[in-house]
Amino acid sequence: MNKPVSPKMTVFTLSMMIVAAVCSLRGLPMMAKEGLSMIFYILFAAIMFLLPASLVAAELGGAFSKQGGGVYTWVKEAFGSHWGFTAIWLQWIQNVVWYPTILAFAAGALAYLFMDPALADKGIYTGIIILVCYWAATFLTMAGLDVASAVTKYGVLLGTVLPGILIVVLGLLWVYQGNPLQFMVPSAVAASAEKVAAQAPHARLFPHITGLGSIAFLAGIILLFAGVEVHAVHANELENPAKQFPQSIFLSMIIIFLLFTLGSLAVAAVIPADDISLTAGLMQAFKQLLDKFHLGFLVPVIGFLAAFGAIGSVMSWIGGPSRGLLETAKNGELPPFMAKTNKKGVQINILIIQAIIVSLLALLYFVMDNVSVAFFVLSAMTITLYLAMYILMFAAAIKLRYSRPDLPRSYKVPGGIFGMWFVAGIGLLGVCFALVVGFFPPTNLSVGNPTLYVGLVSAGLIIFIGLPLLINKIKKPEWKK
Repeated sequence: MNKPVSPKMTVFTLSMMIVAAVCSLRGLPMMAKEGLSMIFYILFAAIMFLLPASLVAAELGGAFSKQGGGVYTWVKEAFGSHWGFTAIWLQWIQNVVWYPTILAFAAGALAYLFMDPALADKGIYTGIIILVCYWAATFLTMAGLDVASAVTKYGVLLGTVLPGILIVVLGLLWVYQGNPLQFMVPSAVAASAEKVAAQAPHARLFPHITGLGSIAFLAGIILLFAGVEVHAVHANELENPAKQFPQSIFLSMIIIFLLFTLGSLAVAAVIPADDISLTAGLMQAFKQLLDKFHLGFLVPVIGFLAAFGAIGSVMSWIGGPSRGLLETAKNGELPPFMAKTNKKGVQINILIIQAIIVSLLALLYFVMDNVSVAFFVLSAMTITLYLAMYILMFAAAIKLRYSRPDLPRSYKVPGGIFGMWFVAGIGLLGVCFALVVGFFPPTNLSVGNPTLYVGLVSAGLIIFIGLPLLINKIKKPEWKK
C-alpha cells in the first residue's frame, strides 16, 4: 500500500504567507503619522476594503481552488482571457513597483543594526540595500516553493508578528507608566494652522479634512490591507483546498487587523507625528521604547528581525503574482519564453524580468534627496495599479453569480445575489474612492512640485495598464502551446 502523501502546505503556513503578503510593519509609520485619526482610516479600510476583499477572495479561491491561477482564473471565467490577463498583469506589475518600498523599509531597519540611524535617510544606501536584498530573494525563490514558503513563514513570525507584539507590549507599558501620548500633543504644524478646535488635527478621531490632499494617506493605508487574494494560486497546495483556503483567509484577516491597529497606536504614542519617518518610523519608536526600559541593546536585534520580516514579505509576493503570470504565458497571452521554468517548476524568466524592473525603479532612491518622498511616490504608483485590479476582481465575483450560479462554492458570501452585490459593491466604492484620492499629493508630506507628483503617478498608471493591452494586440496564435 502506498503511503499517503503529506500536504505541501497547512492552513497555518498559508495564513502566515497571507499575513506576510499583507501585514508589513512598514505600514505602521504611515498610519501613525495620522495620529489618533488612524483609527478612522483603519476602520474605513477594514470595512470598505479588507472585509469585502477577504469575503470575495474566499468565495472565488474556494470555487477555483483546483484550477489555480488566482485572480487570472477568476476574471477570465467571468470576462474572458483578455481581462484575466489584464487582471493578473496589474497584480504582478503593481507588485514589482511595490518591492522597492518594502525593501526601503528593510534598509531603514538595517540602519539600526549597523548602529547608524542616519543611514535610513540616505538615498544611495537605501538603493543599494534594495538591489542586494531583492536579487537575493529572487534567487531564493528560484530554489522552489519549499524554500520560499519556509523563508516566508519564519520571516513573518520572527520579523513581523514577534516585533509587532513586542511594540504593542512596550506601547502598553509606556501608557501604563503615565508617559505622554504624542498623538494627544499638538504638533508644530498644528500649532501654526487653524485654531478652530482645542485639539490638534492629528489628535482627532475624525481627520481634519480641508481637501482631498489632506486624506491622501487614506489610499496608502488601503493599500496596506491589500493582498489577501494573492496566495489563492497556492490553494491547491492544501490538503482540502475548498475548506482550508477560506479558513486561511479569515485567520490571516484577524491577525492583520490587530497588528496594524495596535502597532500603529504604539508608534504614534511615542513619536511626534511631524518627526515620523515613513521608512524608519518603526525603528524610531523601538529605539525610544527600548531605551526607556533600559533594553537599548536589543535595538540592532529588532532592526535585523524587522528587515528579515520585510524580506519574508517580498518572498511571499515574488512567487504569487508571477506564478499567475506564468499561467497566462502557458495560455498564449505572453511570448513563449515567459513560460520557461526550471527543474523546480519556478518561472525563472519572469523572475529575472521583474528583478530588472525593480532595479530600474530602485534608481529613484539614488536621484531623490528625500527618501520618504521617493517612498510615497512609488507607493502611489502601486496604489493606482492595484486598485484597478481590485475593480476587476469585485466585478468578476458579481458576474460569476449570474454566469456560473451552479459553480461549487465551498464558501459563499452570505445573502445570495443581494449579499454579493452589497459586499462587492462596498468594496468597489472603497476602491474607486481610494483610486481618486491617490492622485492628490498629501498635504502633510512635502513632495516638491505637485504637478510632477501627479505626472509621475499618472504616467505609471498609463504605461503599466497600456502594456497588457499592447501585448494582447500583438500576440500571435503560435504563442499558445
